[in-house]
Amino acid sequence: MASPPDLHDLPDLPEAQAAVGMRRKAVHELRLFFLALQFFTRLPIPRWVGFDAAWQRHAIRYFPAAGLLVGIVASAVYALAMLFWPPVVAVLLAVGAGLWITGAMHEDGLADTCDGLGAGGGAERILRIMRDSHTGVFGVLGLIMALALKCAALTALPPHHACIALVLAHPLSRLACFPLIRKLDYLREEGKAKALAEQITVAEYRIGAATVLPLLLLIAAGGWLPRAGLLFGLLLMLLGVWWLARLFVKRIGGYTGDCLGAVQQSAEVLFYLGLAAALRI
Repeated sequence: MASPPDLHDLPDLPEAQAAVGMRRKAVHELRLFFLALQFFTRLPIPRWVGFDAAWQRHAIRYFPAAGLLVGIVASAVYALAMLFWPPVVAVLLAVGAGLWITGAMHEDGLADTCDGLGAGGGAERILRIMRDSHTGVFGVLGLIMALALKCAALTALPPHHACIALVLAHPLSRLACFPLIRKLDYLREEGKAKALAEQITVAEYRIGAATVLPLLLLIAAGGWLPRAGLLFGLLLMLLGVWWLARLFVKRIGGYTGDCLGAVQQSAEVLFYLGLAAALRI
């Protein structure tokens, strides 16, 4: 991608300076979006984006937008696979595409969280186990259960519903992490999520929500997913996030980057389960 245009050659007029300010802001927001992609996925970004720790702290606002891109790719893989294979194969390929794009970052966080909380003990011991790069039995079982429930719930949906669910659940489950970042204490002195945990403002909330809520309303208004399923999925997701937040505070006194991965994975699975349950009510 070409470098952004030089904004210093415009005439020194109020209108021109206002336009320069708007264009600089747009370029900066685009830079933050690419930084979010770099942080949360393995997708390449343009060279001109650069890096600054101050930028990275604000890139969290585009966490749901990065999830939306992951969901679109997973949905496209599912739709293409349905032309050749049965739904279960299409679902496995779609979930696999999401794993590849994100580098299984959130699944790794889920496994580490299950290992720490499953092993028990005090907060110091739990955090030490979560920091260990080796995956234990609780982590393996938690990951297997999450992936199995995800695939089973998606397979239970009609194909057109599964396609839409993939697009919506990925950004929605990432938005579900925002309350933890805003309200709970981050427990690591170092770590990949530290820069994101240092600051999240109301503006970050609004931009993150603006990625998801219009899509949710459009899907509900268009009847693209059953409204009862949407409501049940959202309810399960909110209850799951609330329960996990209370659990983290009780067991370790706050959250880590691994906890955010666990929240994202749990919220995504619970949303699919809510949709699938609506088909049987």
